[in-house]
Amino acid sequence: MSGQPIRFTRYFALALLAIAPQAMAMDAARLPAAPSGAMAQAASPQAIAEYRRKLKEYQEARAAFEEEAGAYWNSIAEKRRGRNAKRREHLAIGLDDYVLTQPPVYAGPKRPVNPEPSAEPERPTRERKYIPVLADLLNAATEHFQFTPQRPSSEIEFKRSYARVALAAGLTPEQAVRVYAFETGGNGNHDMQSGLEYSRQARAISTAMGYNQLLTTNSVELVAEQGREFVRALTEKAAQLSGAARSAMEHKIAVLKRMVALARSVPDEWAQHEKLGDTPQGWAIHAMVLDIDVGPLLQTHKLLTSVIFARAKGYTKPLTAAELEMMNLTGDSTGLDMVTMPQALREQVPTSNFFQRSGYERNPVAIRHNTVARLLAITDSRMDSNSRLPGAKELAAAF
Repeated sequence: MSGQPIRFTRYFALALLAIAPQAMAMDAARLPAAPSGAMAQAASPQAIAEYRRKLKEYQEARAAFEEEAGAYWNSIAEKRRGRNAKRREHLAIGLDDYVLTQPPVYAGPKRPVNPEPSAEPERPTRERKYIPVLADLLNAATEHFQFTPQRPSSEIEFKRSYARVALAAGLTPEQAVRVYAFETGGNGNHDMQSGLEYSRQARAISTAMGYNQLLTTNSVELVAEQGREFVRALTEKAAQLSGAARSAMEHKIAVLKRMVALARSVPDEWAQHEKLGDTPQGWAIHAMVLDIDVGPLLQTHKLLTSVIFARAKGYTKPLTAAELEMMNLTGDSTGLDMVTMPQALREQVPTSNFFQRSGYERNPVAIRHNTVARLLAITDSRMDSNSRLPGAKELAAAF
């Protein structure tokens, strides 16, 4: 969900990784075979002693860093709990309620290379979790619900349907178009999946799909919480149809009702929706992102829930697209923490206050643009540039 330069760098690196084994195999084929019984030269006692000395230095430096980092991230969590408690009591939140220093960065020695690699215990290989792609979603919908989503005849048809739904729900064209521009890079289709933006031969990196990049968990949660409203909207459409079109819509409504029942059969919790989303039945629900009638409802409510959340918490100002995106990316509660912050605080508060350690360390954008003001500014900047691309212009025209 980041901009094109970051995606290009990632895919360029993946291409190099794919090429490297082939090159190594070709080089190996050109090398003369080792004499039978040849053994690798054993490391000298001096090399082993030097390795152990450097390893001890590394371990000591790393332990000291982990102690410092642990204390820092504990203070982040403690401040967050304090802010949550203040909000419950409707108390004002100020600069002292945030950690104002940046996270520590490890600057010690690197882990040395063992001159006796055979002495290193083998690390078990972690099985990569399979990420379903479009074909899997469609197959799951057919198998479990005997249904095939109704795909648009063209991308502009889907965009016009999305624009109608978004406007009726109260989203502004600016919010919808700029979030689309940020999430898809400005040229995304309704079936665009994260990792497959530029090639169907690439590897999906998540189930995020569509204009606002819904995960399977998002689809399950929205169907559970908003599904009855979706059924009502489709029922109103069916009343305007006749013949085969009406029969098809009535079948779609029956399928959607079954999906709503399934999504509501588990507790209304993110973890439970995530668990269901990891099943073929959850994949089938996610396939509705592709449907010309249900897909725009899902895409709209992915953003609308953040708007409703902000209003429920007493924030009545219109959300800028960048603010809405912060809520879209980080979750409503965390995002609203940034949104409600005065500009003077935004300039001083580090982005680390809104992340868990593991998430922060995997987020180069939050690290590089390390205050709330800078993070919002880079988000706005990317929205500006991506909004000038053909896909975003086409969506804007649909409004």
